Amino acid sequence: MARYTGPVCRLCRRHGEKLFLKGDRCFTPKCSFDRRPNPPGPRPARRRKVSDRGLQLREKQRARVAYGVLEKQFVRYYKEAIRGTGVSGENLVRLLETRLDNIIYRIGFADSRNQARQIVRHGLIAVNGRKLDVPSAHLKEGDTVAFTPRGIRSEYYKIVQETMKSKNPPTWLALDVANLSGRVSALQSSPTAKRTSSTRTSSSSTTRANPAPSTCESRGLQGQ
Repeated sequence: MARYTGPVCRLCRRHGEKLFLKGDRCFTPKCSFDRRPNPPGPRPARRRKVSDRGLQLREKQRARVAYGVLEKQFVRYYKEAIRGTGVSGENLVRLLETRLDNIIYRIGFADSRNQARQIVRHGLIAVNGRKLDVPSAHLKEGDTVAFTPRGIRSEYYKIVQETMKSKNPPTWLALDVANLSGRVSALQSSPTAKRTSSTRTSSSSTTRANPAPSTCESRGLQGQ
């Protein structure tokens, strides 16, 4: 299963903002973005005006990096989103938000999406009572997530128990702190699925081989 294995702090510097890819470290003075907020590499001799296409590409890359999705997989999500009914931008956000690794991160079982992906791959998470070790699996409304018996016996489970009281999941996820389980309660009420009309796909040019949809306002995707 392909994934990005390079330096993640470099990605935050490239996009000019914190993407919180390292969990709690991003809130400490050790954060590389706080120490060196300038983009990586040599500084350009002069600033270039960014075109509309360039802005769309930046937003697409920012959303792709934030969710830990590679280009080929993101293109597949985009094509699936424009085939669906409704606003393509909302469909795309919903596909990204309902990934298993993202839900584990949103509900508070992990401090970052990379960590959520790891505990899923290690077989510590069960969906509807059955172990599921595919981070890209999509959950539906009413699905429940919890720890497997192996996950309950792990040391990581004890760490999560101590930190869950300070977690504040979004409204579309229901959290049971006592049993350390969660449920997808209502996808349509997800804050990330509420977009204004300006997030609609601007033109048919966004359906090229390397789509850069302006519908992913990744700044709104963070901190929810």
